Amino acid sequence: MRLTEENQEKLSVLEKIANGIIWWVGSIQSLVFHTIFFIVCFALPIFNIVEFEHMLLVLTTVVSLEAIYLAIFIQMSVNKSSEHIEDLKEDVNEIQEDIDEIQEDIDEIQEDIEEIQEDVEEIQEDVEEISEDEDDDDHSERARTVMLKSKVTNNKNDIKNLKDKIKELEGLIESLKKEEEQ
Repeated sequence: MRLTEENQEKLSVLEKIANGIIWWVGSIQSLVFHTIFFIVCFALPIFNIVEFEHMLLVLTTVVSLEAIYLAIFIQMSVNKSSEHIEDLKEDVNEIQEDIDEIQEDIDEIQEDIEEIQEDVEEIQEDVEEISEDEDDDDHSERARTVMLKSKVTNNKNDIKNLKDKIKELEGLIESLKKEEEQ
């Protein structure tokens, strides 16, 4: 059953009233009001304004009706809290899935970095071997060596950047885990 906008607005107004009542019932003002009300009720027969039996009959009826409405308001509050808890559970599950995906990405990046590091080490070894075998008169070999060293330096910078990115992602994971725990 679909609610019209007018019905939704009325429902919203009714919900606001119910929330206000729920808030008021659990307040100090409510405690003071009820205390004064009961004192007045029991004072009426003392001052012979109302007979004790009539006062008890009216008081019992009023308290019974109040208890019925309070039970309804409490159940409404419980239902609303349950809805919020379900929404939070869904959000936590989505965050957990995101964290798992980020962790997988970090693991893959870490593996890539290790492979790149191995490649860089091999290139460095090759460069050192080339440097040892190189003749002073062979300028083209020197140029290649310089280029390889330049590439190694670039690769080292790329590795450093990847490591920084991993640390950043790990920090994000930690903050997401902390939010999840809260």
